[in-house]
Amino acid sequence: MNREVRQITDSRVLAAMSHPLRRRLMDVLKVHGPATVSTLAERTGQAVANVSHHLKVLAAADLVAEAPELAKDRRERWWRLVSAGLRWSSADFAHDPASEAVQQAAVSLNLDRQVGLVRDWHAAGDDERAAWDEAPFSTDRWLRLTPAELAEFETELLALLSRWADRELPDDGQAREPVFFFAHGIPAQP
Repeated sequence: MNREVRQITDSRVLAAMSHPLRRRLMDVLKVHGPATVSTLAERTGQAVANVSHHLKVLAAADLVAEAPELAKDRRERWWRLVSAGLRWSSADFAHDPASEAVQQAAVSLNLDRQVGLVRDWHAAGDDERAAWDEAPFSTDRWLRLTPAELAEFETELLALLSRWADRELPDDGQAREPVFFFAHGIPAQP
């Protein structure tokens, strides 16, 4: 996988990655690494044929690629992410109403996915939540920033996230579960 974050400027790529199942498949590949179609189907509760179809759409958009070096035989097909992360700017899609509509839908679906993961956590059973004690958190702050200061804040926050996401995991026998983190920094009024 390319460790760089890919800047999406093509609305067709944005549309391909914005489908809820495709987004989930990409998340599974990001968290668990390369996988076969059957493994992805098992982890998402989907039919193998459905997962296979959506992987082909992601591959056509150069978001996933086959990883033939992992196959044990010619029938086994492994898939991996192409880039470590994706980002886009609404400004890149403002020139065309159709592209702008795709970008707005992508933002909406992205927010639905993010909020859905948080809601799923809060709906989890007491035993699961108790195992994490007080570790899960939520926070928000009102900041007074210029656009340049917000960009600087983003750079610092992304550096912190990279430090934790890209670190070498300690070999200390402790189980490390996937943890989802998201934040938005937007101009708003109380």
